[in-house]
Amino acid sequence: MYGPDKDTLFPLAHHKKLCFLKNLINHSNIEVGDFTYYDDLEDVQNFMRNVKYHFDFTGDKLKIGKFCMIASGVSFIMNGANHLTDAISTYPFAIFGNRWEDAMENKVYPNKGDTVIGNDVWIGHNATITAGITIGDGAIIATNTTVVNDVEPYSIVGGNPAHLIKYRFPEEKIAELLKLRWWDWDISKITQNLTFLTGNDLTKISSLSE
Repeated sequence: MYGPDKDTLFPLAHHKKLCFLKNLINHSNIEVGDFTYYDDLEDVQNFMRNVKYHFDFTGDKLKIGKFCMIASGVSFIMNGANHLTDAISTYPFAIFGNRWEDAMENKVYPNKGDTVIGNDVWIGHNATITAGITIGDGAIIATNTTVVNDVEPYSIVGGNPAHLIKYRFPEEKIAELLKLRWWDWDISKITQNLTFLTGNDLTKISSLSE
């Protein structure tokens, strides 16, 4: 076998605060790729507590790619948190009934669509990802960042709201890495190329994509 068992919940022996996330999730509207891990300072079950306002009736999905790293305290604010913003009041009268149930007749709450996290994305401690956001492959989200707009591949963002700090690599190399899609390789090929994946020699990308 190459690497850890992707189908185990706890890939590190005697360490129960880091899990392969796909093996923890039991929710039809959450999808997680292989080898993506969640590391929690207290209990990995906190991940589901931190996917907030994710109601079945909204229909939105949280999609997380392969080989992502999600730190403790990361929150995903889903579409169930949305209120009317172009109305006179943002108050959700209809949910309380008692002759208020018709307040939303012929109206709908905003829905920004699915939240999509690419592959090889690192999300730092206490970051917040808002509804409908797409985070590109290879991106890094700094600690305590609040992401309110899409994040480009191989970029580093931080702050509240998130702003671009820098790109990890030159534009042409980012294009090559996106074409390479190393996370889709067979696990044996990944294992054979660990030195490349943990190094910074970008001259080898072309040969590996052939």
